[in-house]
Amino acid sequence: MATRKEPNQRLREAISNAGWTYEALANAVRRIGAENGETLLTNKSAVAHWVNGAQPSGQVGQYIAEALSRRTGRRITLAELGFATPEESLAGSSDPVEAVANLGRADVERRAFLAVAAFTTAGVAMPLLYDPDPVSRLMRARTGTARVGAEEIEVVRQITAVFSAADERLGGGHGLTTVSAYLADTAAPMLNGRFRDEATRRRAFGAVAELAYLAGWKHHDLGHEGAAQHYYQVGYRLAVEADPHGHAGWMMRALAHQALSLKQPHHCVALIENALARSAGRVDGRTEALLHITHARAFAATRDKPAAAKALLAAENALACDGDPQAGFSLVSGPAAGTVASHTARTLNDLGDHAGTEQQHRAALVRWDAEKYKRVHALTYADLGDSLAAQARADEAVATWGRALDLMGGMTSDRTRKAISSIRPCLAIYRRRGVPGAVDLERRARELLT
Repeated sequence: MATRKEPNQRLREAISNAGWTYEALANAVRRIGAENGETLLTNKSAVAHWVNGAQPSGQVGQYIAEALSRRTGRRITLAELGFATPEESLAGSSDPVEAVANLGRADVERRAFLAVAAFTTAGVAMPLLYDPDPVSRLMRARTGTARVGAEEIEVVRQITAVFSAADERLGGGHGLTTVSAYLADTAAPMLNGRFRDEATRRRAFGAVAELAYLAGWKHHDLGHEGAAQHYYQVGYRLAVEADPHGHAGWMMRALAHQALSLKQPHHCVALIENALARSAGRVDGRTEALLHITHARAFAATRDKPAAAKALLAAENALACDGDPQAGFSLVSGPAAGTVASHTARTLNDLGDHAGTEQQHRAALVRWDAEKYKRVHALTYADLGDSLAAQARADEAVATWGRALDLMGGMTSDRTRKAISSIRPCLAIYRRRGVPGAVDLERRARELLT
């Protein structure tokens, strides 16, 4: 045990509020340790040491929090017990329900540590090292009082759908605080309730995992990559409880997709290969195609052209076998055919095939609903303009970028701002060369950025 400098008043108050003696808490901690395969010798003297400022070792802090949570009927975190700061509680919590609630509260309260959280390449590989069994045992042993059924789960899904649609029209900044507050205050606590059966429990965890994914996606769109990665990681851990095959594989794709967008392909090939291994044959063709196309992007990013070509073909073949309904967790990314075309374009761009890139961007545009997926159209037009510029077709590039800017007005999205910024150097060259429309487009780009 590491010794603190002062007594732990928070722990003392939590024990008192629970109506327990030190001996009663020690007994509960030993029981929970046994549930998790640990034989502990915890006694009332150990509890007194913790109250006097000692820090519990290993997983014992989690067992203390679990014991007091069961006793009081509400989730108690390590931070509430004085065993961690909110930042440490977020980083170190093995409980995904606690972690996602902490993330949501940090968003609502504008906690600085989340705002400055950094994306890490090591974090991409988190699912490859994750052992869900100890966490699952703790969560399944809970006996919450609130009953959770189909209606509560459906409301979470409806809220996710509404804010996902708004996100596509107005950008990631629209409604982020509302989504985070609902996640922390309503959706996450729901997972500590009582479920009628295992199928209901799985659906509940799946619904909250989708909402966590949306929060992560919104942060990604705003350029808050560290926060996005935290949400994707906890979304993966929730998805494992819902479906350790298809849904968990999809959340692995989310982590890889983010890394590829940031041009950090480390671990991405291994991550998607693991996702495919657990998902193949257990998901519909369209969802599998989305995994294969991310696999192709990972190979292209690592300059493995033969493997990328093989993965592109696998994506096409999977997309052709789309007889089953598409999984709800993958539908959040939009029509699979459009997404496959868009990511095929990005794969070909990384491989230097600009004509192929252009063709696939045009295919993506006709497969996405222009009203429903406004931001996708804006970014696709921006990318299409880039591929035209790479082919020395300046007039067409200027016209296409103009269509992108038409759609970007009013969006709170860092990705659209980056797209605008990326075309300005080329526009400056076009202006000096006297390309028609370049001067006006350069002015519009400058106004949108300011």
